[in-house]
Amino acid sequence: MEGTVFTPSLEGIKHVKTPEGEMLTKPFLEVCKNILPVIEKFGAAMTLVKSDIGGNITRLESKYASNPTQFNFLYNMVKTEVETKTAKASSSCTNGLLWLTRAMDFLVELFRNLLEHKDWTMSQACSDSYSKTLKKWHGWLASSSFTVAMKLAPDRKKFMDVIGGTGDINGDIEKFCATFPPLLEENHKFLASVGLDNLKAS
Repeated sequence: MEGTVFTPSLEGIKHVKTPEGEMLTKPFLEVCKNILPVIEKFGAAMTLVKSDIGGNITRLESKYASNPTQFNFLYNMVKTEVETKTAKASSSCTNGLLWLTRAMDFLVELFRNLLEHKDWTMSQACSDSYSKTLKKWHGWLASSSFTVAMKLAPDRKKFMDVIGGTGDINGDIEKFCATFPPLLEENHKFLASVGLDNLKAS
């Protein structure tokens, strides 16, 4: 593998916004999609997260494909649903974007933990990230299945070796944790501006 598993995402992040600063749908979803191979390396511990992220990406991609011109900008999907009063539906793209962004928050936090806490086990890093990001939005059921899944987290060293490829894994994680969060932050701000950043899991 040339570079690390983060290489495609880091390249993709550069193309997510237009020169005017608008968030583009397809490049944003591509970056999220490029994270999936990283999650796969976690094995069973991340099955839930992976299927959740995959499902939300597919939902947003289908909407985009239905009208690439109208939905070229990511937030147009949300604006359309706000106008038709369907944004709060559990199957809405707004909900898909919200949970996709939250899952990415969790992953960024997890990689930050791996970078900053060299002595933590993978389970520790996962649990800490979970409590900082997703936990407050999850109901009891989601929360307990997540807690169980975290116990299956792989050995930290093996995991880092697998995702490192031929590149500088720590350097790439650092870049990823610096360049991706501002985009996620922007999603939260936009969703908050239409009153939709605080939806909980049903």
